[in-house]
Amino acid sequence: MLYPAELLGQHSWMRLADEDAEMKAVIYARVSTSSQTCDNQVSVLRAVAARNGWQIVRELKDEGVSGAKGRSERPGWDQLHRMIQRKECDIVLAWSMDRLGRSIGELIGFMKELSAVGVDLYCDQQSLNTQTPSGRLCFSIFAAMGEYERELIRERVLAGLETARRNGRKLGRPTNVNTGTKTAVRELRQRGMSIGGIAKTLKIGVGTTRKFLSAA
Repeated sequence: MLYPAELLGQHSWMRLADEDAEMKAVIYARVSTSSQTCDNQVSVLRAVAARNGWQIVRELKDEGVSGAKGRSERPGWDQLHRMIQRKECDIVLAWSMDRLGRSIGELIGFMKELSAVGVDLYCDQQSLNTQTPSGRLCFSIFAAMGEYERELIRERVLAGLETARRNGRKLGRPTNVNTGTKTAVRELRQRGMSIGGIAKTLKIGVGTTRKFLSAA
């Protein structure tokens, strides 16, 4: 709302005008199969934008694409990231959180990307709006859950390694390098085979081959 300059002064009038400016919104919709369409999602989000007075500047869609795919296989998702990075929107609208990603870690990463540039997120089915205190609380909870999930995975990995050590198992990637391999390297070299040929024949690295020969 604009008030007369004689009541507020010119600077106050300009400030209130800026506060009343419409937020720029980007709609992102996705469906997993080609037999589905994004029309219902987009329709709901258009109504949300109209109800809140948000200006829709772009509608991005990925149709027939799984949420497990990366940016290179989701052109709409990739374009959304580019718009966020260029701060071409103030809020991202999605029908549901699972339209954005399939894992907590991915969602948290996306929400952190939004937060870093001051862009908000609205997810209709979860009633999530990071403009509100409850929405920001949800973000904090998701971040804590993601950290907890990473810590659980780390603990399981460490516990598994410790169990393997106690059982006498050798850890690390399987290798075909052994005493027989070292002997074969020397013999093939004595027959005049090139270092590259030896490495290819025995399926070992050229650097490993040179190392064996220098130690011979």
